[in-house]
Amino acid sequence: MRRLAYTLLPRMLLPWTLLLGATAALPLPSSAGDVSAKAEDSFRKAFSTASPEQWATRLAQDEVNALCSKHRNQPPPEVAARIIELSKASIKLPEDGKLMGDWKEGEKLASIGTGGHIGRIQPDRAGTRQGGNCYACHAIAKQEIAAGNLGPSLTNYAKVRGTSPEAVRYVYAKIYNAQAFFPCSSMPRFGHNRWLTPKEIADAVAFLLDPESPVNK
Repeated sequence: MRRLAYTLLPRMLLPWTLLLGATAALPLPSSAGDVSAKAEDSFRKAFSTASPEQWATRLAQDEVNALCSKHRNQPPPEVAARIIELSKASIKLPEDGKLMGDWKEGEKLASIGTGGHIGRIQPDRAGTRQGGNCYACHAIAKQEIAAGNLGPSLTNYAKVRGTSPEAVRYVYAKIYNAQAFFPCSSMPRFGHNRWLTPKEIADAVAFLLDPESPVNK
């Protein structure tokens, strides 16, 4: 399915490139404020079925989003420090305190492509499990050949990083909110945005670090 999607992607993008070319000659709004207002209006119309909660938790900018937007994802040191501070404060641990869960459950989460969908085409599906869609950006287990390369390879992760308590805490926090380490990271804030629960993030940690996981075989 992923291969098919990759094959069709250029054809799907073609109408959009034609549309962008056709609109390039249209007169621009008179000010940056007009541009922002029109962009916000178009964005909200595109997700007209979103509930108020979805707007509040996924589409409305929080302070971190706003800072990254303002500085075009290249914040100066003092702003980067603020982003890291806010992001670390957002991290919540599992109720049982265990940061290493079940790697088999983590393996399932890594392959599920749903999560955070808003709109008519792919709405949130009540009662279904959210997913990490980790293979969209990372190579992880060797058996999965349809993997992205936007992020670094995570194959043999435990062999490279080890399984110390420090490594476990780092991986958990990185999955929960990557901006606690890399301000304006393109990695989704899975825990902060509630796409994954703390328990599910612990399962994802186990998928990367458990010696029995296919990631480390």
